Amino acid sequence: MKAEVQWKSRLSFTGTADSGFEVDLGSYPEVGGDNDGFRPMELMSLSLAGCTAMDVISILGKKRQEILDFQVKVLAERTDKHPKVFTKAVIEYHAAGNGISESALRRAIELSADPYCPAQAMLGKIIPIGLKYSIYEGDVISSTALVAEGVVNTTEA
Repeated sequence: MKAEVQWKSRLSFTGTADSGFEVDLGSYPEVGGDNDGFRPMELMSLSLAGCTAMDVISILGKKRQEILDFQVKVLAERTDKHPKVFTKAVIEYHAAGNGISESALRRAIELSADPYCPAQAMLGKIIPIGLKYSIYEGDVISSTALVAEGVVNTTEA
């Protein structure tokens, strides 16, 4: 896999990889940026969310679960001092649909965590990653439609 960034100006870059898609990278004005793109650490969180989301939604489809709305949120904590690395993360899975099986969702999350999601496998070697889920009845994720929630295989939630 090859990835590269091309400098545009100041602290602004355009990134691309083998897929050919582009993403803008930028930084905060107070450190010399123009606030015009993702921060690199945001992309790390986003890659973790995207990697596991693709696994889980694919597995749920194979399990014939009727998913109508789906979100994955990564809440990552960082140190205050440079290099400001992640110290822990929690991945929250939110699934809405009709009659979603809690055991099917739990199993999909477990399979993503081990063996499928490479982003989670890599980051999990250096930081604790908690896994939480919420299931909602209906076509939209809404607190009024919450029917189940839980924690899966977590080292720290």
